[in-house]
Amino acid sequence: MTALISRILVAAALLPVVLLLIWAGGWWMVGLAAVTGMVALHELYVMTRNLRPVLLAGYAGTLATLIGAAWGPEWALAGFFSTLPLAFLFKAAAGGMPSAASVSVTVLGSAWIGLGLAHLVLLRELPEHGFLTLLTVVLAVFASDTVAFAAGRVLGRHKMAPQTSPGKTWEGFVAGTIAAVLVPFFAFYDEDFLTVPESLALGALIAVAGPVGDLFESALKRDTGVKDSGRILLGHGGMLDRLDAFLFTGVGAYYLLKAFGAA
Repeated sequence: MTALISRILVAAALLPVVLLLIWAGGWWMVGLAAVTGMVALHELYVMTRNLRPVLLAGYAGTLATLIGAAWGPEWALAGFFSTLPLAFLFKAAAGGMPSAASVSVTVLGSAWIGLGLAHLVLLRELPEHGFLTLLTVVLAVFASDTVAFAAGRVLGRHKMAPQTSPGKTWEGFVAGTIAAVLVPFFAFYDEDFLTVPESLALGALIAVAGPVGDLFESALKRDTGVKDSGRILLGHGGMLDRLDAFLFTGVGAYYLLKAFGAA
């Protein structure tokens, strides 16, 4: 009960701020992504400290990726690709050479967290319906996760990935999929932005990408022997625990909209 109360209090305190910054867009959105990204990256590098990530390269590459997103996807990719040479540069400046493992986990942070958040920025920066699109993705992920959790607790009998994430069930996934599909359907129903089939496809993508992102982080936490990525959000765990689904859905949603000609 204490954990539940802390989750509610943290959500109540942070959600209005997050929504306000998303509404403001522009550099406010980039700033939100940068703050959350740096915290999440710190959690990742703490979990994988035995692999000796090149911290400065990861932080700099991720920040360059997010700043680049303010100008477009090409600049975001350019920022991401700077991570690799920066890893060698900073390691050489410290008097050594990075190992394959240290470079890999450094680049993983910039790719997973940096590019994931960058595509949320890109969604917000769409010339038309940017705010509505990002808000819809956020609400669809939240609705899918919440409904899947509730349905799994009540109806769940068949585990999706018992070794990786024992709490996830197929019954919860089906319920979460319905919620994820309904949110874009109602959000774009009369907006002259996406057709009904396109909005349903967006919901289906979110329904799949969200749990995949969650399972990816769960596998990483299992490999590194931790229960939560951190404690900064109290009952919610760490920043990565809250962002994991968004890091996959943001990328998928952006390129699906590209395919539809809406981005």
